[in-house]
Amino acid sequence: MSISPSSSAQAARENVARQLRDLRKNAGLTVTELASRCGWHHAKTSRIENARTPPSPTDIRRWCSATDAVDQAPDLLAASQHAESLYREWRQRVRSGLRKLQDSYVELYRSTSLLRCYSPVLVPGLLQTEGYARALLSINARFLGVPDDAAEAAAARLQRSQVIHEPGHRYLFLIEEAVLYYQLGNADAMAAQLGYLLTAGALPQVSFGIIPTATHERALWPQETFDVHDDTLISVELISAEVNVTQPSEIALYIKAFEQLRGMAVYGADARELIIQAIEALN
Repeated sequence: MSISPSSSAQAARENVARQLRDLRKNAGLTVTELASRCGWHHAKTSRIENARTPPSPTDIRRWCSATDAVDQAPDLLAASQHAESLYREWRQRVRSGLRKLQDSYVELYRSTSLLRCYSPVLVPGLLQTEGYARALLSINARFLGVPDDAAEAAAARLQRSQVIHEPGHRYLFLIEEAVLYYQLGNADAMAAQLGYLLTAGALPQVSFGIIPTATHERALWPQETFDVHDDTLISVELISAEVNVTQPSEIALYIKAFEQLRGMAVYGADARELIIQAIEALN
């Protein structure tokens, strides 16, 4: 049986909790004694040890200090951070609106030298125009039942997209042709978005490919939306959450999938012709 991403994340949390519990026991401390040394209620110790509450970096440092295991803090901090980054629910991340979510990706994009992006249903975020982004983000807010700050979030997304013009980065964008026909916003917003795509592929640091719907004998069927940040991180978008993949063998599989999908795409004049056809279909 395959393990769901959420189950994998919980297993990682439980591993951290087990290591912390072992430190307490090896130090000969009771739950109450450890809590006293750390300066919190004993119930918090139980919640952490049972993986019901993820420990903060400060919690881990205090725990290691209380158990005379300060040297183990760096590894536990890294393991805890990894566990919490594996599976991040959208609702938790956007409870106060979508604007902050856009800002949270800026440093990740800036630290990525080569970004491979495959999107079978939407224009990739870094290539979205304001009207398109605003319509999309408003839909997301309503669906998730969070404050609809789509206008502010779209403006932040466009500001974030300026990273595409900064030196030292390369971008490989890949979409399915159907993306050109999924209308978000009114016809004017969609026309503006498609018009921008006509020029996006001409940027020297950008490769923009479209997999035609009429492709015969596809090497791989449409997959989930995913980004490959260099060769170290895969970000997968699900309905409920973002899943981050860091296992080298899994990263290699996503890169293999991207290259097979990329091999079916058209570029340059052929890609622009598909976009023009989609623009004409709006009329």
